[in-house]
Amino acid sequence: MATLGPEQRAVLEALDEPALIVDGHAVVAANAAARELFGAGIQGRDVRLAIRHPQALEAILKHQSASVDLTGIVEVGRPWRLVIRNIGRQSALLRLIDRSESVSAEKMRVDFVANASHELRTPLSTVLGYAETLADEDDLPLELRSSFGRTIRDEARRMLRIIEDLMSLSRIEADRFVAPNERVSVHEIVSIAVGNASNMRAGRQCTFNVDIPADLPPLRGDEGQLIQLFDNLLANAVRYGCVGDHTGVDVTVTRTGPWVKVTVTDRGPGIPRDHLPRLTERFYRVDAARSRESGGTGLGLAIVKHIVERHRGSLDIKSTVGVGTSVSVRLPLAV
Repeated sequence: MATLGPEQRAVLEALDEPALIVDGHAVVAANAAARELFGAGIQGRDVRLAIRHPQALEAILKHQSASVDLTGIVEVGRPWRLVIRNIGRQSALLRLIDRSESVSAEKMRVDFVANASHELRTPLSTVLGYAETLADEDDLPLELRSSFGRTIRDEARRMLRIIEDLMSLSRIEADRFVAPNERVSVHEIVSIAVGNASNMRAGRQCTFNVDIPADLPPLRGDEGQLIQLFDNLLANAVRYGCVGDHTGVDVTVTRTGPWVKVTVTDRGPGIPRDHLPRLTERFYRVDAARSRESGGTGLGLAIVKHIVERHRGSLDIKSTVGVGTSVSVRLPLAV
């Protein structure tokens, strides 16, 4: 197969993934995606200069149908699946399927399972240790028994919060392609979230400064999820922002065209810049010990991100060490 006819070339160009036709050692045709990947001069070159994977080359040069996973084609570390199909005595069709997303998704799944197991194992180990002591030791002082009981209760509640947050994430992800259609009052959901944050134990130390325009139209959204979103933002502001003399949390609502922006600002210690891109990862913590002590599960901002995405909105986090943190959520109005 030295040349391709117009119909054959049209079929090759219609493929989304990079595709080559090899005759012997030579690349006789390459579609637009392949030319973009390998360069415009790929056609006519020896295939061994483009694909240097020994197992793949063996199948290509023997014109055997095969599928080979490989990395390092053009970009170091980028994973591909090379699909080889015999289309003639000395000819083969090569398709390169980008596996970056599937590999990344699998890594996220493995990391998530490992992190979730760790987060649950730690309090469970404490519960088991204290429970075994209570069961085996008959002569423990009453005060120590009470202390062990409180620890078991607190660690069990921590596990329950983690499980509830995991279930929330699962429900939100299950609905991510279903657009919410309730008409929700911005004033109402923000007021409920502020009330919930005020009832937190550390909330007694916080002053909430709320600024909401009176004439805002409703949002189109899921009321329960939006309350959960602002509950998480305000809970973070209380846990990490209301420290020492810095007890003010600002909640500001503004409208820009068909959008409403809700910004929660605290005057806490702030977050170093290098942590900001990872704050919405599941179980990611800037200060793991402090987060656990304050009752955080490490899932709050992950839940916020997924709720915002379901509502076709945007999330922006800004922070300056020693100044504070500002989290803004932009959501579409029902107009």
